Amino acid sequence: MQAVKMYTTAVCPYCIRAKQILKAKGVDQIEEIRIDTDPQARAQMMEITQRRTVPQIFIGDTHVGGCDDLIALDGRGGLVPLLSGA
Repeated sequence: MQAVKMYTTAVCPYCIRAKQILKAKGVDQIEEIRIDTDPQARAQMMEITQRRTVPQIFIGDTHVGGCDDLIALDGRGGLVPLLSGA
């Protein structure tokens, strides 16, 4: 299983939904980086992704994007292979 990293905030419903989807696919550990409590992490996220919204999801070295991007990836059948490292 690939490592999953997610930039989040405390009260983001899209972050909660993305975590639910990933857990349903067997992800038991998500490295959460809270940008609402760490301005440097927010700046780093924006530099890496060129986006300012959360969540920003990384599976391994792949930037998946936000919750809608995660749902679309799963709908195309690409989430499980990405998680498994295929």
